Amino acid sequence: MSLRDEIFQQPAVIGHLMAEHAAIAAAAEAIRQAEPLYAFLAARGTSDNAGRYANYLLGAVNRLPLALATPSLFTLYRRPPRLQRALVIGISQSGRSPDIVGVVEEGRRQGNLTLAITNAPDSPLAAAADLVVDIMAGEERSVAATKTYTAQLAALALLSAALAEDTAMLEALLRVPRWMEEVLALEEEIAKAAQRYRYMEQCVVLGRGYNYATAFEWALKLKELTYVAAEPYSSADFQHGPVAMVAQGYPVLAVAPSGAVLESMQTLLRHLHEEKRAELVVISDVPDVLALAQVPIPLPTGIPEWLTPLVSIVAAQLFTYHLTRAKGYDTERPRGLQKVTETR
Repeated sequence: MSLRDEIFQQPAVIGHLMAEHAAIAAAAEAIRQAEPLYAFLAARGTSDNAGRYANYLLGAVNRLPLALATPSLFTLYRRPPRLQRALVIGISQSGRSPDIVGVVEEGRRQGNLTLAITNAPDSPLAAAADLVVDIMAGEERSVAATKTYTAQLAALALLSAALAEDTAMLEALLRVPRWMEEVLALEEEIAKAAQRYRYMEQCVVLGRGYNYATAFEWALKLKELTYVAAEPYSSADFQHGPVAMVAQGYPVLAVAPSGAVLESMQTLLRHLHEEKRAELVVISDVPDVLALAQVPIPLPTGIPEWLTPLVSIVAAQLFTYHLTRAKGYDTERPRGLQKVTETR
């Protein structure tokens, strides 16, 4: 199975997860009973970007503060922080990264409720946790994670909705597969657009709010597959210095859907377009924002902001896949990488 196949599997994977989410509802009930004061989340790589999404989602919807763990404190330094009344979450596609397992084990040892979100329910991470959410993405053979990432986002969204006991959120989640299919239907246009950047060696990737995670995940995929030096930024942080490196023709990739952060993103993109003469690739559902870009990639309209990361990343994956091919690289065998990375 190829990377492209797995990108196109995502609507079906998310649809299956929506239909089989009883374990997530049970986990939400256990979390409500435990009444944690905050969440403490450990992850690496792509899963770490799912954690960035959780940071916004659990904070905004469930008013649950979230801290991203520093796993080295648990493994290399052996000086874990004191965790009291925490929900300790480990996210890992394989469930085999020793440092993530170590955080969950220590969280449990300290008497906290622990949760594993993984594609491997028989993994060491799952064994270490009180609660297990199987993202049910099926085997992912490609080194670059795609369907496991969106399944992690969907699992987190389902958990948030179940914690909030919000039926409107659940109903919106059911529409995600269709929105993904609408983006996948743009493959031919995205493939042509990617050709424009076959000689690109560096770029920045911008997002904010819920799509801060998307900026990081898009940049990671560009690094893994195309070997472009892609640096992700919050659009707010980008203006505190890094914007100075943008000159005429400098590539800026941005995710700017409708929502609370749209106005600030639009203001920055207009500045980059009119004053800096940057080369813009923009994923958005807003015509005025898309009009600023040399390469506009439209999103379906009507997606709630909290769900846009599940759909916008599909456009970014297609762009990266076709850019990899345009550069003449192997999409299935990124150099120096393997599917499972067991850090300590």
